[in-house]
Amino acid sequence: MERIVDIETEGLFLAVHRGFLVVSAEGEEQGRIALDDIGGLIVHAHGTTWSSTVFTRLSERAVPVVICGSNHAPVACVWPLEGHHLQAGRMRAQLASSRPLCKQMWARIVASKIRMQGQMLERQGQDAGAFLNLARKVRSGDPDNLEAQAARRYWKAMFGRGFSRNHDGDGINGLLNYGYTVLRAIVSRAICAAGLHPTISIFHSNRANAFGLADDLMEPYRPLVDWMVLQVVRDGHTEVTPESKRLLATIGTIDLASAAGTSPLGLHVHRLVHSVATSFESSTVNLELPEALAEHTIEPA
Repeated sequence: MERIVDIETEGLFLAVHRGFLVVSAEGEEQGRIALDDIGGLIVHAHGTTWSSTVFTRLSERAVPVVICGSNHAPVACVWPLEGHHLQAGRMRAQLASSRPLCKQMWARIVASKIRMQGQMLERQGQDAGAFLNLARKVRSGDPDNLEAQAARRYWKAMFGRGFSRNHDGDGINGLLNYGYTVLRAIVSRAICAAGLHPTISIFHSNRANAFGLADDLMEPYRPLVDWMVLQVVRDGHTEVTPESKRLLATIGTIDLASAAGTSPLGLHVHRLVHSVATSFESSTVNLELPEALAEHTIEPA
């Protein structure tokens, strides 16, 4: 399974040597990992330096390099120029996709997310009937904004009445930011590998957002990050620390059930993105969305 590499220690130097990413401090090697085993590189630390070869070798493997701010949310990402061998044709189809097609895809993504939110609450022993009802009511383009209606109920049910989602907050909010950063890196790599462009979104249309498509396709998987954060907090990790980041970086290994069978989240994301690409090409919605956590899935340890 591809690994998410997180650089959090100050003053490290990153370089590539004989197929490995090598991490050094003051001329002393601290560790190395094979480039082919890396699924994403996330950099939090100030004062990190690197050779340009790090970017070229990772880009050749469609591995995104994500640079984070102090709130553990991404502020920049290095994106490869070349990806799938059908990239040019797929990007043209993506750019030419009709508004009705995108609205239909968005409705299915939102419904999948709301269903997954309900399942995460069920795992906490709560009634998820309202979420299943909302998911069934989502219409093309979600004009009733059922995604927001579900979110208002979901956050306090998941983390308690006193919780409020704040992107600049610490504690649980910081943990959520980090978990979503890992997820965003996984989805971004799959988008590049499928020959799509991350900026040409289905729904998210903020002109300043260069990764609108990644944010679109993350949505059904976000509740899985929330679930992992809840387990991490229950284990006593209430802030973003090396240990809590280690646990959250394993999000790609969570097993998901789908129509194609059970597979790790990281592989499932690739299948979803491929189905998005073929939907653009065929002008027909046929998305491979996650259905549920696999029955044998265990809590983070």
